[in-house]
Amino acid sequence: MALRTILTVPHPVLKQVSRPVEGGVTDEHRALMDDMLETMYEAPGVGLAAVQIGVPLRIIVMDISAKEDEREPRYFVNPEITWKSDELKSWEEGCLSVPEIYDDVERPDRVKIRYLDYNGKEVEEEADGLFAVCIQHEMDHLEGIVFLDHLSRLKRESAIRKVKKAQRIEAL
Repeated sequence: MALRTILTVPHPVLKQVSRPVEGGVTDEHRALMDDMLETMYEAPGVGLAAVQIGVPLRIIVMDISAKEDEREPRYFVNPEITWKSDELKSWEEGCLSVPEIYDDVERPDRVKIRYLDYNGKEVEEEADGLFAVCIQHEMDHLEGIVFLDHLSRLKRESAIRKVKKAQRIEAL
């Protein structure tokens, strides 16, 4: 496993639509997911899409467990939302590609998803609460959307300026 660099806004790769994984889940995909998971834990975060490390494939890793000593990694290859509830809920979101910026985003409270797991087995399940928020957030990345895109233009531009300023300071 290897740590990967997480891209930050306004990196152009983050705006790319990720392409589907074709031919099933391979050892190469599993190695990528292992790297992604290690990178996500190190950051630290609860979810990471492959495009955030510069690989525009429809792959997500996630771990929303509350305890570090009881990790529960999840893997999603070619995820798709098959149903969304009409009820919306607002959650404060952050993003590893938008460091130190948090804001409320309104999303469907529950979703049904279909995906391939780490071993290539097809899974269908319903997500609610933090799981629903996180999977929708990460799936946005697969479409070239970062959570800032859900905010007003003023908030989005302000957040991008803050990230750029922090990067300049860090580079000194």
